[in-house]
Order: sequence, then C-alpha cells, then structure tokens
Amino acid sequence: MAKRVRWPIDRPSEEAQATGEGERKAKKSRCRSHTRQAVPERSGRGKLLSPSRRRKCIDHVRRVLKVPERRACNVLDQPRSTQRLQPKIPDDHDLLTRDITDLATRYGRYGYRRITALLKDRGWHVNHKRVERIWRREGLKVPKKQPKRGRLWLNDGSCIRLRPVRPNHVWAYDFVSCRPEDGRAVRLLTVIDEYTRECMAIHAARRIRSDDVMHTLTKLFTSHGVPEHTRSDNGPEFTVQAIRDWLPRVGVQTLFIQPGSPWENGYNESFNGKLRDELLNGYRATNAVRPSSRPVYQSGAVMSCTRSSLPVLDGSDLP
Repeated sequence: MAKRVRWPIDRPSEEAQATGEGERKAKKSRCRSHTRQAVPERSGRGKLLSPSRRRKCIDHVRRVLKVPERRACNVLDQPRSTQRLQPKIPDDHDLLTRDITDLATRYGRYGYRRITALLKDRGWHVNHKRVERIWRREGLKVPKKQPKRGRLWLNDGSCIRLRPVRPNHVWAYDFVSCRPEDGRAVRLLTVIDEYTRECMAIHAARRIRSDDVMHTLTKLFTSHGVPEHTRSDNGPEFTVQAIRDWLPRVGVQTLFIQPGSPWENGYNESFNGKLRDELLNGYRATNAVRPSSRPVYQSGAVMSCTRSSLPVLDGSDLP
C-alpha cells in the first residue's frame, strides 16, 4: 500500500498566515505607456487619428513649446515624412462638394451612402469614404429619428404587440392628402406589407370612399393573396359597417389603433412620410431614380422595390 502524502508542518503559506503578512501587493508595471494608449484622465478628449489632425498637433506643439520638428514627431510618434507631406487636392474637389451639397439639400432624408449612389448615377467615380469626408467637413447631417413612444407597449393594435413574422401576415393602410399644381386636393390610399415593407398599391383620387377601399383591397386579395390581419386607424372609410362585415368573411382580422395615436400604425406612417418628402413635396423622385438601401443602393430601375409604380400627380389624369 502506498503511504499517505503529508505536507510539511512549516509550510510557507502557514508562515505567512501566522505572521499576518497576507498576500503580497501587486507591483507597479515597468512598461512605458505608449502614446496611442488611452489614458482614463484624458479619454474624453479624443484621439488624433487623421493625418491632418496630427500635423496640426505637431505644429501646435512646436509653436507653443519651441521644440524642433524631429523631437515633436519622436514624442508624438508621427513619421516625419507624413508630417512634411503636402496633401494634394483633386481638381474636381469644389465641383464634387457643390454636387454633394445640392443633393443633400434636395434629399434631406438621405445620408452620405445614398448620396454616393446618386453621384454615381450622375457619372461620378467616387467612393463613399471620400463623400463621407466632405459630408463631415461641410457639416451635413440627417435629422434624427423620433424616439419610440412608450404607449406602443400598451395597446392591442400596436406594432409592438403584434409583430409581423411573415409575408401577408399584417397589412397596413392609411390616407395621404396633397394638393398638386392645380390646387385641388388629392387623396392617396397607401397599402403596405409590414413584414416586407413593400408598397402593395397607391390609389389616388379626388375622393376615396369605403367602396373604393373595398375595391382596392379586393384587387390586392386576388393578386397577392388574403392577409391574416389589417391595421388601420378609425377613419370612417375603414370603420364602416360594410368593411367590418366583409373582412371577417374573407378571413381577415382587423386591428384598429387607438384614436389619436397615429404612431401605432408606425410602418405605414413611416412610408407615408417618405412618400411625402420624396414625391409630393416637389421632389418627383420616381422609383427609377430613388436608390434603395437593399442590397447595394441600386435604383428602382435595376431592382424593383415596390409592386406598383408611384403615380405622378399633376392633376391632369384625375376627374
């Protein structure tokens, strides 16, 4: 039989516990901190990442501390060749800046990536990095999105409580009003699929009644199938008894939002906002011009984004 192993009585650990010394303190690191390492006390000031900012920093240090260029570059880890390099400004820089500013003014909801797609359509051979640099230097910004309402978590007909999980699960429809060149009011009935964010139809007319809504939905049900739910507000065209009786008969459940809560129909309201900004407010940007964000910012002429083309509302084709 093997003998039992016993530790010696005078173990170092027992000595340390008896004397009360405890564990040793961690030694301070002897490694010198690098200039690129973040310092907690100065982390909020930002880093000098771009070559132009580092050149300005070197010039500032030389001017204030009266030190030579070699020493300033050595301390701040800046290559002298980079410090002495004079950036070359392309000949088309001013023209490209003017086109970017013009497109950003015309399409206020677009960021620099979609502006890059529009520039390529105009014949510019430019990548998004250069456009982003000019975009930041000119101070161009996209309006921030509105925060989500807390009420979305409470109502039964909200977009959060019933999320679309497949195509033809939830359709949403609403009205958009505008006045074309002749000054007469025009109403647009927009129908979208909340899962695919696809515009199913845009019906434009001087007046749209409940019969017109039923006729539009009937054509969509015939061509694309019957959805499981429809979401809308409590307008008289949507809550009329004929529609409330007809939809359950064809197998559609209705989801009415709370009165005075348009954000509960958020998907359709978002589409209507883009429709108004890009088409109705003087842009006249048809699907052949507007770049889509999926998959590579191609225009609608290359990739069909909607199932129905947007109408050009000049008032001549309406009674």
